[in-house]
Amino acid sequence: MTTPFPFTAVVGQDDLRLALLLNAVSPAVGGVLVRGEKGTAKSTAVRALSALLPEVAVVPGCRFSCDPAAPDPACPDGPHEAGAGAERPARMVELPVGASEDRLVGALDIERALAEGVKAFEPGLLADAHRGILYVDEVNLLHDHLVDLLLDAAAMGASYVEREGVSVRHAARFLLVGTMNPEEGELRPQLLDRFGLTVEVAASREPDQRVEVVRRRLAYDDDPAGFAVRWADEEAAVRARIVAARELLPSVRLGDGALRQIAATCAAFEVDGMRADIVMARTATALAAWAGRTDVLAEDVRQAALLALPHRRRRNPFDAPGLDEDKLDETLEEFGGDEDPDPGGPDGPGGGGGGEPAPGDGPQGGDAAARPESGEGDQLPGGGGEQSAVGAAEPFRTKALSVPGIGEGAAGRRSRARTEHGRTTGARRPRGALTKLHLAATVQAAAPHQRARGRSGPGLVVRRDDLRQANREGREGNLVLFVVDASGSMAARQRMSAVKGAVLSLLLDAYQRRDKVGLVTFRGAGAEVALPPTSSVDAAAARLQSLPTGGRTPLAAGLLRAHDVLRVERLRDPARRALVVVVTDGRATGGPEPVALAGRAARLFAAEGVASVVVDCESGPVRLGLAGQLAGELGGTAVTLDELRADSIAGLVKDVQRRAA
Repeated sequence: MTTPFPFTAVVGQDDLRLALLLNAVSPAVGGVLVRGEKGTAKSTAVRALSALLPEVAVVPGCRFSCDPAAPDPACPDGPHEAGAGAERPARMVELPVGASEDRLVGALDIERALAEGVKAFEPGLLADAHRGILYVDEVNLLHDHLVDLLLDAAAMGASYVEREGVSVRHAARFLLVGTMNPEEGELRPQLLDRFGLTVEVAASREPDQRVEVVRRRLAYDDDPAGFAVRWADEEAAVRARIVAARELLPSVRLGDGALRQIAATCAAFEVDGMRADIVMARTATALAAWAGRTDVLAEDVRQAALLALPHRRRRNPFDAPGLDEDKLDETLEEFGGDEDPDPGGPDGPGGGGGGEPAPGDGPQGGDAAARPESGEGDQLPGGGGEQSAVGAAEPFRTKALSVPGIGEGAAGRRSRARTEHGRTTGARRPRGALTKLHLAATVQAAAPHQRARGRSGPGLVVRRDDLRQANREGREGNLVLFVVDASGSMAARQRMSAVKGAVLSLLLDAYQRRDKVGLVTFRGAGAEVALPPTSSVDAAAARLQSLPTGGRTPLAAGLLRAHDVLRVERLRDPARRALVVVVTDGRATGGPEPVALAGRAARLFAAEGVASVVVDCESGPVRLGLAGQLAGELGGTAVTLDELRADSIAGLVKDVQRRAA
C-alpha cells in the first residue's frame, strides 16, 4: 500500500487544512469544497487527512460498516445485535468522475428480485464511505444526477435505492470533500450551497515557501516511508487533538450573542435560505472545540463566515467568490456587544484565519464581466482603426435555442437526447448489463411463456430473455460555439455594448444548460480562436469583455476558423453536438469577392448539418438583411437582438432548424 504524504507536512494552505480538520471534528459541518488552480496540494491534503481520523468500530462481516454499539436497525445485512466489534482504519473512498449511478449507490439484481422476490443488493461507494471520507476529484465535471444523489445522501445520512417497487436503504454518513479547478467549469449555485465550507487555494508566490514545498516533495518521493516516520510525532499530535475536540464538542456552548452575530452576518451578505446560518453555527462550534474552548467567541464566528459564506453569495458564474472582510468586521462589531473580533483563528496545525482569496483566484472576469464599463477613445471614420474594449450591457434572459433531432451527448439541459435519466419513451432488449428496467414490457414478454415454464404459484417466472431495458429521453449539453464579428462595422460604442450584452446573456444560458462554449472572433486581417471549447463560461466572459473592435470584416475567415474548431472537437468528443451562434450584421469586406467567399464558407456548415443561428446586429432605419441571407447559406435561422430576449413580443421561441441546402 502506498504511504500517503503526511497531512502536517503540507506547506501553507492554512484555510484548506483548517476546513478539513473542522469537518473531521464535526462531520455535521457538511463537507468542504476546495477550489483552486492545479498543482496546489488539493488532492494531497485530502488523501492525507484519512490517516488522521480515529479508527472506527464495525460489526464484523457487515458490508455497511454498522457501529456495534448502535447498529442500524434497517441495515440490509442486519439485524445486528449490539456488542463488541472489530476496529479498522477510517476509509477514504474516491468517486471517479466517470462512475455510473449503480457504482455510486449500489445495484439490485432485478432478475432475482422479480423471479424470487429476493432483495439481492450489491453495495456501492456510498456504503463503502460510511463513517469515513468520500472524495470527489473534479466534482464540477461529475454528472448532475450523480451530484444530486451524492449531496442528498450527505444531507440525509442515508442512501435510498428504488427500483420498480423494490427498495433498499442503508446509512451513509461520511465526510464529503470535493475539489475542482474553476477554469474547467463551475458547479451550479444550488450544488455549491450543499457543501458546508469552501476554500480557495493558490500556489504561494513566496520563493522561500515554494522552495520548502519542492524540498519536502523530493524527500517524500525518494523515501515515502522514511519521510512519513519523520513526521509521525506531528501526525500523532494532530490525531490526538481531533479525538479531544470530538469529545469536547458536545460541551461547547453557542450563546445567544454568537447566534445573533451569525444571523446578522448571513442577513448582511444576503445569502439565500437558512443553510448558511446552520453551517456557520456548526462551524463556529467546531472551531471552539478545536481550540479547546467550551464557549464560541466572535473570532470563531468570523472564521466560520470566511469559510461558509463566500460560495453562497454567488448569483451567477461571473460573480467573484470571496467576502468583504471590512463589512464582516462591521457587522460583527455592531452585533457583538463588547466582544472585539480577532481576525486570527485558532492556533496549532491547520489553524489560522484569513479566508481572503489570493490575487488571481476565482473565475476570470468576476463582476466586471456582467457590468458596463466606460471605454476610452472615439469611433474612427470608416472603422479602420482598433478601438478599446467596450463593456457589456446588462445581461437578460434569452429565448431557448436547441439543436434539432435527438442526440446521445453528455447530460445537460439544452437539446433532446437519449439518456439514462428522463421520461420513458419505449423499451428494448438490453445491450450488456440491465440498468433501467421497463417493468410493463418485461411482464408482457414473460407472460406468454408461463404455462410452458411450469408456473404453479402466483409468482411470475422471469428469465433473462424477458428483461427489457427502458428507453429514456432527457436533455443533453451541447457545444455552443460563438463566432463574433468585432470589425469596424460593429464598433459603434452603444452597439457593441448591446452585442456583448447579448453574448453574455447567451453565455449565462449556456452555463445553466451545462454546455461547453467556445469563442471565435474576426476583424481586420483574419480570425482567431479567442477561447478554445471549454466548460468555463466565466473564461469566455472575460475574453468577451476585453475584446477590442476595428478594421475590416473578414466574415469568411471567421466561419472557416469556426469550422476548423468544430472538426477538432468532433474528434475529441464525437457525441457532443454543436450549435454555432454567429453574431454579426452580415457584412463581409476585405480580399477578393468577400461576400461570395463567406457564402461558400457558410455552406460548409449546411452540408454537414451543423445547427446554427445568426444573431442579426444590424441597426438603423435602413437595413440590408445580410444576416438573414447568411442564415440561409448556413442552413440555420436568424434572430434580431430584440427577438433574442425571452420577454420579447417580437415572436415565439425560435428553435434552430435545419434547412435544405
